[in-house]
Amino acid sequence: MTTPEFESNRENFCYRHPDRQSFVLCQRCMRTICHECQTQGPVGVVCPECMKAQRNAETPAQRRARQRWRGGAVTMAGRSGRPIVTYVLLAVTSLIGLLQLLPGVGRIITGELAFAAAFLYPDLSGAPFEPWRMLTAVFAHGGFVHLALNMLALWMLGQILEPMLGRGRYIALYLISGFGGSVAVAVIAPGTSTVGASGAIFGLMAALLIIGRHIGANVTGILVILAINFAFGFFVSGIAWEAHLGGAIVGALIALIYTRTRRREQRIWQIVLVAALTVVLIVTVAVVPPALLLS
Repeated sequence: MTTPEFESNRENFCYRHPDRQSFVLCQRCMRTICHECQTQGPVGVVCPECMKAQRNAETPAQRRARQRWRGGAVTMAGRSGRPIVTYVLLAVTSLIGLLQLLPGVGRIITGELAFAAAFLYPDLSGAPFEPWRMLTAVFAHGGFVHLALNMLALWMLGQILEPMLGRGRYIALYLISGFGGSVAVAVIAPGTSTVGASGAIFGLMAALLIIGRHIGANVTGILVILAINFAFGFFVSGIAWEAHLGGAIVGALIALIYTRTRRREQRIWQIVLVAALTVVLIVTVAVVPPALLLS
């Protein structure tokens, strides 16, 4: 059954369901597909015909890796498959970022959420002990462009990773990666004050790289984007490349844990290993020589 709108502009309607308008394209054939016809790939979505062709071209090793990963992920994804956590993170972070743009109010919000190593060593710095800033800094940004770029990256990566990992593992990956970025700033550049979700975003990119490699996907594009974004921090002043590095390392380690403990009976080990990694990050900050703040 077709509609007059479909006959006049077929490109905006699903090629398999002409009565359903959509603006999502299959990443292989570039045809429009509706929500029902979308299959999440390592990067973007794929239509049923292209997915069938892709699976027919898989090597036996790639097929076994995909089936093992899919078998472990089915019980971890939300029922709807929608990236609800990503939407919540986008809403909360965007709201805080927009409030930061308001005269007067923005300065107060930034001052309350920004992170610096001084807040971990009150005896030395004279600042109050506020370790929670290592996470609150992830939700604040240094300007509209900073906010917009990070939220665009979060939206793109979240569409892929959250349905694949499930909401619990996805939010753990995001927050612990952001925390890892703050740890790197405290260790490498203790005199730097920082805000932004970049550490968490780099964690998501690194995780997508590891998971994509694990399931046999072509990860060259992801690797190039990750390298370009990381190198960008060295050439533009005001960018805390230390947070990028810390977030990417932590995100890669968490993704490695996820891929090695994907079976149901390994769930407890997955939780233990992720918790152990978090403890290691906390201990790392605890043993940083406070004298670095004097330099």
